[in-house]
Amino acid sequence: MKRTFPVIIILITLSLFGLILLQISWLQNLVEVTRNQFDNNYNDAGTSVAKELSKRVYTGQVLRLPRRGGLTFSSDFHLHVLKPPTVEEKFSLQEIHTKIRNAFDRSNLKELKFEFGVTNTNDDYEMLSPGYEKAFWDTLNNKRRYFPVIPENTADIEGMTSFEQLVIVVPDFEKQIWASLRWIIAGAVLFMLVIIAAFYVTVKSLLNQKKLSEIKSDFINNMTHEFKTPLATISLAVDALRNEKVQADKAKASYFSNIIKEENVRMNKHVETILQAALMEKQELQLNLTPMNVHDTIHAVLDNYELQLKEKQGEIQLLLNAREDTVNADEVHFTNLLSNLIDNAIKYSKEKPRIIISTHSTKNHLVIRVEDNGIGMSKESVKRIFEKFYRAHTGNLHNVKGFGLGMTYVKTVIDAHKGRIKVDSVLGRGTTFTVEMPLYKGS
Repeated sequence: MKRTFPVIIILITLSLFGLILLQISWLQNLVEVTRNQFDNNYNDAGTSVAKELSKRVYTGQVLRLPRRGGLTFSSDFHLHVLKPPTVEEKFSLQEIHTKIRNAFDRSNLKELKFEFGVTNTNDDYEMLSPGYEKAFWDTLNNKRRYFPVIPENTADIEGMTSFEQLVIVVPDFEKQIWASLRWIIAGAVLFMLVIIAAFYVTVKSLLNQKKLSEIKSDFINNMTHEFKTPLATISLAVDALRNEKVQADKAKASYFSNIIKEENVRMNKHVETILQAALMEKQELQLNLTPMNVHDTIHAVLDNYELQLKEKQGEIQLLLNAREDTVNADEVHFTNLLSNLIDNAIKYSKEKPRIIISTHSTKNHLVIRVEDNGIGMSKESVKRIFEKFYRAHTGNLHNVKGFGLGMTYVKTVIDAHKGRIKVDSVLGRGTTFTVEMPLYKGS
């Protein structure tokens, strides 16, 4: 796992970057294709509108100039016949706008915004849309194009030196192209986010798997050590009992028998701890709820730790100030959780333990605080203290034993009682566990 994990991370990372680069390349090509398509459709639509205008303007007009040597007319009559009506005379501003809009719609440019103007033969404007002038001069962001309004028959153009022009300006041409692709871009971005999320979940799962593998190894090592010691002690005691001198001495025989009994009880406790962990994994913790006085329970639990405290020259200060101390709890499990908290406070003390157990009550809860002067925990350990099999690093403190299940059990029991637990710790200075339990309100 240690060798393959970095390789897997590198391969996944390269794959992710490859997909991102492909997406960027595809998007660039899509924008370029869309830009060309817009430009062609824009040109076709404008040309079709110019042709439609020219049909109405030049219908029925004779535009050929008389050839030299032919029949001639007076100057006034000649101009009157040859001069066609203007676009302004044939169409209103709204009509031209509608024709351009329809032409754009037919060319799949339904959402394309535009402004337009019509120039006469002297290049003066005879018609302008409201926003045309402002859009016309912004050549950086806007795209403009000229479409001549000329007869369809090229022979009729002979002799014409100037003609009207339809000018169509598309504001923010590039922005409108990107806007037309917004759903495609949104889909591509969503697709990439899904891939990145999958990458994150995969890496996190691998890290969790690696962590679980390490925890499993630590648990097996701890379990082997915890069972090996009592088994070795029992084996030595059995060998001693086989000795004839020991058998003849009842006091010695009783001493070794008691050792076997104590070590057997110790092993049973370990087995029970592992079985409790299995029950917690299946969420099968059964509670037998009864009203119980927490202050009395604290005193009863402390009686079991008198010898340990004397051996370490430690002391426990009680500040049991809660006016109400009755909770509805399972006596066995609640006693065990208090025992775990006190046991931890004693075990993780590098010198004389100084433990303060205090209580106070609020309107709905009983608050229990267990404060010690032990080795404390890092921020990482505080975050992970309730994880199954996790054991905080104890530095040079080598007398701390266990499977890393105690605090997991405490958290499970408190959650089952609908309570809360909080941990505050400073490395090298000590740890405080604060437990909140709902007060018993009576039946």
